[in-house]
Amino acid sequence: MAEAVLRAKQVRLEMTAASPNQDEFHEEELWEGPIPAHLARNRTGIKPQFLVAGLLLIGVIISLMVYGLTTAKAYWLTVDEVHQGGDTLVSQRIRVNGVIVDGSEDWNAEEVTLRFMIEDEDNPGGQLSVVYYEPRPDNFHRAASVIVEGELLPGGVFEADVLLLKCPSRYEESPEDILFQAVN
Repeated sequence: MAEAVLRAKQVRLEMTAASPNQDEFHEEELWEGPIPAHLARNRTGIKPQFLVAGLLLIGVIISLMVYGLTTAKAYWLTVDEVHQGGDTLVSQRIRVNGVIVDGSEDWNAEEVTLRFMIEDEDNPGGQLSVVYYEPRPDNFHRAASVIVEGELLPGGVFEADVLLLKCPSRYEESPEDILFQAVN
C-alpha cells in the first residue's frame, strides 16, 4: 500500500515537471500549424432553431405590415360623394369631411352617444347623419368642420369610430371686462 502511494506521488511529480507553467512558455514554443481534428469545431451552417426563429420573426413583421395596410386604408369622400355612392359604400371603411349642421347635435351622456349631421361646405344641400359612440370632445361646439372615419350602415347612417375636429385657427371671443379696484 505504501508503495502505491509513493508511486502515485512520483507520477504526479513527473506530470507537473512535464507540463510547464504558463509563464515558462516562449514564443518559439507556441503551437503553430493546423488545429488538430479532435479539437476543431465543425461549422455546419445555420442551426435549425435560429433558422426557425428568424423565419418566424420575418413572418410576424410581414403579417403586421399587411394588417396595417389593410386596416388603415380608408377612402376620403365628401358628403355628396357618399350620397352618390349609395349602397356600394355600405360596410366599407371611409372618411368623410364635412361641416356640422347647426342645431343637429344630440349628446346622450348616459349612453355615451353623440349624434349629429354633417354637410358639404361648398354644397350645403345634402346631409349625412353621423353617430359616434365615444365621449363628446370638449371643443365640439367650436369645430369649423369635422372628419369622421368609420362605416356607412345600410340605413344611410354613418357610424364613426374616429372623430377629428378642425377648429378655427383663432378662437375669437368677446373680451371680458375686468374691473380693478384700488385698495386703500
